[in-house]
Amino acid sequence: MSKQLSKRILKYTVIFEPAEEGGYVATVPALPGCATQGETFEETVEMIQDAISGYLAVLKDEKQEIPTEKEDLVVTKVSIHGFV
Repeated sequence: MSKQLSKRILKYTVIFEPAEEGGYVATVPALPGCATQGETFEETVEMIQDAISGYLAVLKDEKQEIPTEKEDLVVTKVSIHGFV
């Protein structure tokens, strides 16, 4: 009898913001404290993937629940008028 291994593919919303000194800062709202930065957008994507993997590995090692996001998450900007 063969043992089947399955892996879940998790997806997280990441916010990329230009850094004042150049490059980008990336944060993951569903994973409090999970953030990184990079000199280019591409580098920042790689860095945040690594940060997320490390974050989840710590949760797994500590036998804590792995956070997931709902698929119907909507991210948008909202305008607020009258505050100049």
